[in-house]
Amino acid sequence: MSESLARLIHNLSKLPGVGERTATRLAFYILKQPAEYSRCLSQSLLDVKDKVGFCSHCQNLTEVDPCRICSDHNRDQKSICVVEDPSDALAIERTHAFKGTYHILHGAISPLDGIGPGEIKASELMNRLARTEVSEVILATNSDVEGETTALYISKLIKPLKIKVTRLASGIPVGGELEYIDPNTLSRALEARREL
Repeated sequence: MSESLARLIHNLSKLPGVGERTATRLAFYILKQPAEYSRCLSQSLLDVKDKVGFCSHCQNLTEVDPCRICSDHNRDQKSICVVEDPSDALAIERTHAFKGTYHILHGAISPLDGIGPGEIKASELMNRLARTEVSEVILATNSDVEGETTALYISKLIKPLKIKVTRLASGIPVGGELEYIDPNTLSRALEARREL
């Protein structure tokens, strides 16, 4: 195998979720494409590193500051949805159900992984809340231990500000059958029940 092909496979295999076999398939796919494809791919990789930064308001990834969501005056600027990662905000945006703004933490508190409150962008959220009139903060962190810990930490920070703090509902998925639902999910669904 050529040195450049081996180097490409090695670099592709460093991507999350990509093992050596997948990296090899990707490398051979790239090799079969016209040279223009490789130029476009390499340029887009360089552009992402050179042009993408953090929005000074919400910490989302953007090429313009503030980002398009924060600068959209049709959005409810008084409602902030706090998520762990940019991909979480993207998932919520795809629903077209949320019309407010976001705050991206870029992680969750995980002492076992050495991630404390200082490693997530919680202080940026608190600075934002101090300088902006906000009526509700929706905590949309994951429902795992780290996400729950992060939500609890942030809610305690916000409580003295007298801002309404809500948490995404969790429970039985649409179309789910009760007999196949795990006990924790079923328990949370019972706790979060609402009147019809």
